[in-house]
Amino acid sequence: MGFEVVDGYLLGRGGAKGDVVAALLASRSELPAAAPFYRALEAVGVRAADEAFIALRLVLAGHALDDDAVRRLRAVALLARASATDDSASLDAIRRRERAALGSLADLPVSSIAERAVVHRAAVATFAGTLANGAAAERNAQND
Repeated sequence: MGFEVVDGYLLGRGGAKGDVVAALLASRSELPAAAPFYRALEAVGVRAADEAFIALRLVLAGHALDDDAVRRLRAVALLARASATDDSASLDAIRRRERAALGSLADLPVSSIAERAVVHRAAVATFAGTLANGAAAERNAQND
């Protein structure tokens, strides 16, 4: 479904935004809730905000879409990207600006390269866990 490309881009593991758009459009989900996102990606292409990728990922993982969930996952992705690229200035700014959305992730130490690597792993695990929990909840709801 192109998730590796999307997640790689969002979490700072590389990839260009154009590759993300192409991957998502090439492997579309049949979920009706995803259709507006695909139409928007067709219309705006690489001008799409990262929030659109995050919202689509949430929908495809079975989450009910709400602004708080998108904001939290966006903050986690920003933290992951800044720690992956060892961008200390951005990392500090994100932790200050997104403290409420990040929760305990904002309090992890980031003084050394090793600490920033721990922050990256924690942010990636939080991102993946959030999406996996939604998919599991959706499967459980379908089985009931």
